[in-house]
Amino acid sequence: MSAQARRNKKASGSRNFVLYTAIIILIVVLLVVINQVQKKNEGENRELSVAPSTESQPVLGDANAKVSIVEFGDYMCPSCKQWGETIWPQLQKDYVDTGKATFSYVNVDFHNQPSITGAVASESILQSYPEQFWAFHKALFDAQPTTNHDSAWLTEDKVVEVAKATVPTLDEAAFRASLTAEEPTKQFELDKALYQEFKVNQTPTIMINETQIANPFDYAAIKAAIEQNLE
Repeated sequence: MSAQARRNKKASGSRNFVLYTAIIILIVVLLVVINQVQKKNEGENRELSVAPSTESQPVLGDANAKVSIVEFGDYMCPSCKQWGETIWPQLQKDYVDTGKATFSYVNVDFHNQPSITGAVASESILQSYPEQFWAFHKALFDAQPTTNHDSAWLTEDKVVEVAKATVPTLDEAAFRASLTAEEPTKQFELDKALYQEFKVNQTPTIMINETQIANPFDYAAIKAAIEQNLE
């Protein structure tokens, strides 16, 4: 190979190296930009075209309240339990008990059959013992184990145990039969259709009227959305 050919080959290799380096830098920059956009979007509330319907859902608070707070949750979800212990008490005190807002709970089944068991059980209690629903709701979250929470702990026997502890007049045989009955299952299917309609992909998801809160544990953001709707 002549000296000129070697120089040409070397120059060509240098150009290729520069080109490849530029491409790599461009890819890295694009990834950084995409990541920043995603983080920004994750930190922003999502505005909805309509508020989720609370028809046929359990509702706490004054029916004439201007604000509707809806939680999409899963009895198998440890974050939902944490939300109920840390955010919900203050939210209830500030807005639900004062008649400024209502609160509703919609079942989500992200943990498959155990989630469905809890959801259908809650629908059965709501149907047959509505006055005890919220006590059952809290007790079922309280029964969630603090470790190995992904295990299939939410069984028929567990929901019966919780129901017996929270509903003094429980008809155990009828309650067990209801866990596979048409009506409670139908009500859960309405919940499923609702969370799919609103593209809920994590629990808990909190919606304030037509606003989905980006961070359900950000009480200041929840409060701001409520106050805006009270104006």
